[in-house]
Amino acid sequence: MRFKDQGISTVYIILVVAVVMVALTAAVVLVWHSHVAAELSADASIIPTEEQKAYFPQIEITDAHMSAAENFLGASMTYLDARVRNKGTKTVRRLDLELTFVDMLNQVVLRERAQPVMRRSPPLKPGESRAFRVTFEHMPVDWNQAAPTMNPAYLQF
Repeated sequence: MRFKDQGISTVYIILVVAVVMVALTAAVVLVWHSHVAAELSADASIIPTEEQKAYFPQIEITDAHMSAAENFLGASMTYLDARVRNKGTKTVRRLDLELTFVDMLNQVVLRERAQPVMRRSPPLKPGESRAFRVTFEHMPVDWNQAAPTMNPAYLQF
């Protein structure tokens, strides 16, 4: 081998490769950690202000119904279809709903969040109504098959 002619040992090469691998792993962990920290700080703003909480009664959810269908792989998908209406005077640019599913004994079996209004969709103007759909891949076996209760959890003007 040519390396031995230059005086570079195999152990030295292995150590250099190991140091490079540790440095790359550390860089990946650091980038991932900063990404997670950025998401957590963004989620900290999810706590609604008093003004936002006061606007929650202006959000009306109607026409909620559940349905099921099979996808192209044969798995069963469950759908929630409903309408959201802005009865207030402000334009809503983001709306998070808390969906609560219960069993036959009215015990909570699943809590989910849905965003019928989000940054990528048009804002919900005062007086405007819009249909939305939420898809669920797996529903609890003991779910009572009824539509969930839906309450605003967060909104942005």
